[in-house]
Amino acid sequence: MKLLKGGNIIPIVGSPFVGDILIENGKIKKVSEKIEDSNAEIIDVSGKYILPGFIDAHSHIGVFEEGVGEFYYQDGNEYSDPVTPHVRAIDAFYPGDSAIERALSGGVTTVMVVPGSANPIGGQGFILKFKSNIVDEMVVKQPAGLKMAFGENPKRVYGSKGKMPTTRLGVAAIIREYFTKVKDYMRRRELEPKTPVDFSLEVGAMVLRKEIPARCHAHRADDIVTAIRIAEEFDFEIVIEHATEAYKIADFIKQKNIPLVLGPLFGFRTKLELTDMTYEAIKIINEKGILSALMCDHPVIHLEHANIQAATALRYGAKEEDLLKMLTINPAKILKIDNKVGSIEEGKDADIVVWNKHPFDFRAKAEKVFIEGNIIYEV
Repeated sequence: MKLLKGGNIIPIVGSPFVGDILIENGKIKKVSEKIEDSNAEIIDVSGKYILPGFIDAHSHIGVFEEGVGEFYYQDGNEYSDPVTPHVRAIDAFYPGDSAIERALSGGVTTVMVVPGSANPIGGQGFILKFKSNIVDEMVVKQPAGLKMAFGENPKRVYGSKGKMPTTRLGVAAIIREYFTKVKDYMRRRELEPKTPVDFSLEVGAMVLRKEIPARCHAHRADDIVTAIRIAEEFDFEIVIEHATEAYKIADFIKQKNIPLVLGPLFGFRTKLELTDMTYEAIKIINEKGILSALMCDHPVIHLEHANIQAATALRYGAKEEDLLKMLTINPAKILKIDNKVGSIEEGKDADIVVWNKHPFDFRAKAEKVFIEGNIIYEV
């Protein structure tokens, strides 16, 4: 057992207070203003800020590795075909990526790793915790979603090859064609169970059975609407990734009850879809009551800077409370793991970060990172 004493606890689901946290068997056993337990190892965190581990619901860490070079040499995109639902991010994930330790230094404990956005149907993502050097021991859920991509990325990749899709028309057509084949395959399997298994179509069947969502890369408002249109046509669940122009159609998204993973919001507007990128989107989206999280899109912004990206939004009118939720409980809800992580509550996994200052202070450092009660990172 471990007993963290005297910290400034920011539990996310309640008001901050000075108090103690008792950890036992990898879980948060008790949270209170004062806890006494003679059997516990005492860890003095007086004056420190105690928060749940940050969660990034859209990352390429471990599949776009440090030091490998250009994206074409990375393992995150299978560029050979626009429809690759059967590829899995877990099979390319490198636990030795040096970015992982730096992510821990920024208080990030859980991520969803997805393939890149080269293909309209890009492959399966999975959720993991940074708690081992064996990927299978890190897994929280596999698969956890089917990556799909709308807009410029698949257009550019396959336009350069002179094959479909070269337009937004083509991107949508390929996705519709895939799910039409999936529906036909499901009917055939139901009527004749001996129908040979097609692994690529089985993944789509998981989506249509709502066992996993489609994770849809879409920046521009029209691409977001197209993603929603196709999801409604085939009746499957989606999460919009990036959602750069979601603020322009916030009422529509709220009406449709679609969750968003916003970001990244730093950097040069490198393509047409990012022309109207703004930090003010966070304020607008939260004021509409849309369930949203904040991503770094690592390695676009390194995960170690998740707190800095969020803190920058304070300058543009976002509320501290909303931003902290976008790093913790909101991504946990989007990933459907909020019964385990995302807040400091009794019974949840003891994924806890001890900061020397409030994480939105530019000078803040994560001094201790616990995952399921074990110290994984410490300075």
